[in-house]
Amino acid sequence: MRDAMVSEWADWLGDRMTAAPTIPRSTVEREFRLLFDVMAEMVGPLRREVNTVWFHVCEHYGRIASARGLAAGEVVEELQFLRELLIRNLAPVLVAMRARQGMAIMLRLNRVIDKGVAVAVVGYTDALVATLFSQNGVPLDGAEHDVAEVERQIEVLEQELQAVSTHVK
Repeated sequence: MRDAMVSEWADWLGDRMTAAPTIPRSTVEREFRLLFDVMAEMVGPLRREVNTVWFHVCEHYGRIASARGLAAGEVVEELQFLRELLIRNLAPVLVAMRARQGMAIMLRLNRVIDKGVAVAVVGYTDALVATLFSQNGVPLDGAEHDVAEVERQIEVLEQELQAVSTHVK
């Protein structure tokens, strides 16, 4: 289910994924999978333990969105589409639950996404400000981003999630 939703999310983004060649599609899709994995933990019994990981992943997502050349509103829009995907795909599962339980999960999921949007925008803004300060306020044409470093950062976040998940279980 996760991989199908990641694929649908990436397809919806379409040209945004390839508009800026700085971050390859495979790296963005890896980050999408990480967002899904952390979000799954955020609505489960480990939500308190995983909260910090969620903030780190969302902040990184915002920073990478800046590197992809997105506008701040596009970062919000991408995460809002994630919300829509989750609602559409989880609706049959939630309907089968007791009303109170399904509603609690849905409300929690919406709170998680709302916090994620806010943190992603902060990450985006931080990256933008850092870029402006490092270049004396003058953007450079063709500023390259080290894809290997982005991949390493995603790997660290994946390990952070794994450490929390295995430590508590």
